[in-house]
Amino acid sequence: MEEKLHEPHKNPGSTLKSMSWYALVAACIKLLLIPSYHSTDFEVHRNWLAITHSLPLSQWYSEETSPWTLDYPPFFAYFERFLSIFANLIDPTIVHLQKGLNYNATTVIYFQRMTVIVSDLCLFFALYRLTAKMDSRKRYLIWVLVASSPGLFIVDHVHFQYNGFLLGILLLSLSFLEEGREFLGGLFFALLLCFKHLFAVAAPVYFVYLFSRFCRGGFLRGFGRVLWMGVVVALVFAAAFGPFVYYGQIQQVLHRMFPFGRGLCHAYWAPNFWAFYIILDKGLAFLLWKLGFNIQTPAASFTGGLVGGSSPFAILPQITPLTTFIMVLLATSPALIKAWRNPYPGMITKWVAYAYTCGFLFGWHVHEKASLHFVIPLAIVALQSSEDAKHYFLLSIVVFLLSFSTAI
Repeated sequence: MEEKLHEPHKNPGSTLKSMSWYALVAACIKLLLIPSYHSTDFEVHRNWLAITHSLPLSQWYSEETSPWTLDYPPFFAYFERFLSIFANLIDPTIVHLQKGLNYNATTVIYFQRMTVIVSDLCLFFALYRLTAKMDSRKRYLIWVLVASSPGLFIVDHVHFQYNGFLLGILLLSLSFLEEGREFLGGLFFALLLCFKHLFAVAAPVYFVYLFSRFCRGGFLRGFGRVLWMGVVVALVFAAAFGPFVYYGQIQQVLHRMFPFGRGLCHAYWAPNFWAFYIILDKGLAFLLWKLGFNIQTPAASFTGGLVGGSSPFAILPQITPLTTFIMVLLATSPALIKAWRNPYPGMITKWVAYAYTCGFLFGWHVHEKASLHFVIPLAIVALQSSEDAKHYFLLSIVVFLLSFSTAI
């Protein structure tokens, strides 16, 4: 099952050297963006540095000094704890729970910007693994499409987030799957979910693909491989969530990770199915009101970044998280069927990108930045055919416009 699908590149050392130079040039461009505008996510991550540095682990997911509470999975919290060690050495105010609130000194700006730039090395390493066996023309083009993505630049190095780092873990997982190394691919995807759970949209594709691949070697052998994969995933989740189970905090962790009270749509609207659903509800309510019907229109907004910021519909049926989950699963089903019938490693990246597209279109409380989850993997397959290139080109324009609107 662990077959090699490509011949080794003739000069991997040359490829690594070229990638190093490209990463250096990209880093220089990112350095120029350090003084630029940053969003509230900058303070969100600074506060997470303070939480993980100042408090014991048992209080990380219950601390509420700032409204920007910790709501990412434990591995990302551990990542913030690691960064906080260096933040404290540079400027102790950065990691102070009270004094650090809305702290905007030069030290914190440069420190946090640099952590994003350095963590992008994960993305470059993933690109190296994915493209090392390609010809130089395709390899360089994919580097440009992914690592120089305008959307990624705007969201991470202007707006401020760590999407490059997280997408690097995703691409590492896909690189192993494309090589037929299922256990490593599954391992890195499990790690990714413990860094950011919103990537779980592709979990059904991973499960069906891996299960189908394992079972093709015979039932008994396949069952053993499925069991071992389950053990690997369980160990990863135990490492992430185990300490919080020990301290009796697991319910609070899950509550923070899945704050369904934030509403159907995010404050930064993703132009998905639910945005049009809300517009239709508003339009129908206005039309019926004009016709003389007594329509109770909600005063609150449908969007928000904090729990409790949602409101009911005036005319159309209410939408619940379960409704969105079912719609995402139904929309993803064509990829699931194909992954089960013919689990070809060369198609896994395309199926994962399709799953994230479905999550963007029908998911609950989707942010515009979630568009990066499908457009970055699509860049990897954009060179396979003119049809793939066309899809990537159109979607990348949309993602750039969404990212630009978020940044302003």
